Amino acid sequence: MSTTSIRDLLLLGGGKDLASERGVSCAGELPAASDPDLIERAQIARAKLGDQAYILGHHYQRDEVIAFADVTGDSFKLAQAAAARPNAKYIVFCGVHFMAESADILTVSDQKVVLPDLAAGCSMADMASGEQVARCWDELGELGLAEGTIPVTYMNSSAVIKAFTGRNGGTICTSSNARTALAWALEQGTRVLFLPDQHLGRNTAVMQHGIPLEQCVVWDPWKPQGGLTEAELCSAKMILWRGHCSVHGRFTLESVNEVRRRIPDVKVLVHPECTYEVATAADLVGSTEFIIKTITAAAPGTSWAIGTELNLVQRLAKTNPDKQIVFLDKAVCYCSTMNRIDLPHLVWTLESLVEGRIVNQIIVEPEVAKYAKVALDRMLSLA
Repeated sequence: MSTTSIRDLLLLGGGKDLASERGVSCAGELPAASDPDLIERAQIARAKLGDQAYILGHHYQRDEVIAFADVTGDSFKLAQAAAARPNAKYIVFCGVHFMAESADILTVSDQKVVLPDLAAGCSMADMASGEQVARCWDELGELGLAEGTIPVTYMNSSAVIKAFTGRNGGTICTSSNARTALAWALEQGTRVLFLPDQHLGRNTAVMQHGIPLEQCVVWDPWKPQGGLTEAELCSAKMILWRGHCSVHGRFTLESVNEVRRRIPDVKVLVHPECTYEVATAADLVGSTEFIIKTITAAAPGTSWAIGTELNLVQRLAKTNPDKQIVFLDKAVCYCSTMNRIDLPHLVWTLESLVEGRIVNQIIVEPEVAKYAKVALDRMLSLA
């Protein structure tokens, strides 16, 4: 890509919704949520599509959607599952936009990746735009720091940010392999630019690599030079983007203290997107897959307070009735964007595909996809 600058790449935009170009919309076409035949309609459409369609369901989806998933998992596991099914004509991704982008990048060109609701986005991914990251990189370059800085980008990011990472020698990480990715990055350079979740970056750096908190600085994209001094940037090992998960960020130290007072001998298990003070107060910290495996293997009669998305916590409570499982926060909190995909949207999508109409297709620009895949492949190559 010799004729395209870093800034040009970042400003291309992460993906293109073919549905938007064609004017396809589900407005007025969705079956009513009260339709008593929704389950039967979904079953009929699914049967008609057969092997042509492969339905992916993220762990945070509603049970009514998970019931029709061919495979469930976290974002990268699902993208890998899509890539492993090259004969499936349609990949129906029941998750959010950045996940569907990753599936489009990793699947073959004649496969169509479909997102049942285009409004299913991710607030964290939206906290790092291409223009903001381009400006950050320019400013680090002006200080002579870009050359020694290795980007590590969380899977929960747009394709354009993944492409920036690939083009600048960085890697993608998940919450499961962030420790490995960070260790690799620190071998390549003197510091890391961690995008876009500050909490995963900080928790991994401090709790798993022993990096002092004072060497973890937060880059605020709304302030000149990230709101940081040159001295702070020069001495930093971790430049953390000022982003967070709106669900995991709501858990507090008081949430942990309250549940310990309320439930004797409770074990607190949280996702690493939680704040540092919550993570350090918990008994265990781990990815979605880690949380599921831990609860499944836990002894009968044990008590657990889990700090992650409510749909998953409720599902774990149902499938593990021999354990006491509670949501860490007293307030109910679903991932609002993930929950936009419901049974009416899934039925509309499947029935449209049966009729030969491809709706809400997610297409990543070729230039962006090329370098995003470099970063994704680099992650896969890490031990």
